Amino acid sequence: MALPMVKSAVACADFSGTVQPYISQLNDLPQQIFQSATSLQALKELYLNTNPLVSAFALSLFLAPIFLVVSEINKNYSQVDRAWSLLPTVYNLHYTVYGHAKGVPTQRLNSLAIISAIWSARLTFNYWRKGGYTVGSEDYRWEILRKHINPPLFFIFNVTFISLAQSVQTLPTHSSRLVPRLKFRQVLLFTITTPTYILLLTSPVVKPDMTDMIFGQFMLIAIFLAFTADQQQWDYQKAKKSYQSTAKVPLGSQFSARDLDRGFLTHGLWSFSRHPNFLAEQSVWIILYLWSCWTTHTYLNWSAAGAAAYLVLFQASTWFTELVTAKKYPDYKIYQRRVGMFVPSLVGGGIGDFNDEGGKKEK
Repeated sequence: MALPMVKSAVACADFSGTVQPYISQLNDLPQQIFQSATSLQALKELYLNTNPLVSAFALSLFLAPIFLVVSEINKNYSQVDRAWSLLPTVYNLHYTVYGHAKGVPTQRLNSLAIISAIWSARLTFNYWRKGGYTVGSEDYRWEILRKHINPPLFFIFNVTFISLAQSVQTLPTHSSRLVPRLKFRQVLLFTITTPTYILLLTSPVVKPDMTDMIFGQFMLIAIFLAFTADQQQWDYQKAKKSYQSTAKVPLGSQFSARDLDRGFLTHGLWSFSRHPNFLAEQSVWIILYLWSCWTTHTYLNWSAAGAAAYLVLFQASTWFTELVTAKKYPDYKIYQRRVGMFVPSLVGGGIGDFNDEGGKKEK
């Protein structure tokens, strides 16, 4: 059977019973897809006869070399970035569609699919309006790194981090026909959705209740906070761009000349956290993981790997971003002392709008 027979909520989170027995399906899946390619009915049967976690993982493995090849041909290393806002929802929709096709209750997954689509819409919109989908656009951090890393080493970096590795150990197996410890960057987008697989398994044994609504609402709140933080940053950057080109504060702007001269936003949510959008973004996937724990009556389960890797990624990425920002804007180090990176600081005196005068006294 493609889905494990589970008799309790706890069993749904058991890696040895719900994941390990199906890993071997990866061995023959490429050949089976090739043999079924000319028949829609055969592809449908293959889809239903393959464990949904395995098929989702197979898709992530299929995409990894495509991102690598395209990035090297174009010498543009933001290929994964363009799919970042879409792939997690593709995986979540996959689990939902699979549940419908198998005839298992999908109320919980239906709600999650809608929430995931809202998450994608928010992130895709923000990436689009910043020019992320414009031909030739690239994350500025890759350009900075290329200046400090010679081409051969940067290619290795692309293979082992940008396109592939993110130090995320996925689906350990003892099969000699598979690479035992594959590490792919965009596979992270698969692993953060693995709690959805667990929620799929709980559908026949755990009925939806009020707690499902609560977890869903918390995810929506996190998405709303991320959208609000993005909008505040957009308004600031738009005003700053106008100010730099005209030397005048835009009419009706909520920002002063001092705010715009500083170079970075310190108002609104950004007065409590240096990266409130990142905090909210990480919270979305932590909440999904906690949802799987609550539903399976466990304090910890194997899908924590995805959420944990996501946190590590944001820690490293934000550290590098702030390293660049602090060199560009002299007052940023003061901002760092006064306001927490993600969680609001209780000791830095940064609660409320950042104060230039107070900052100067600290120097």
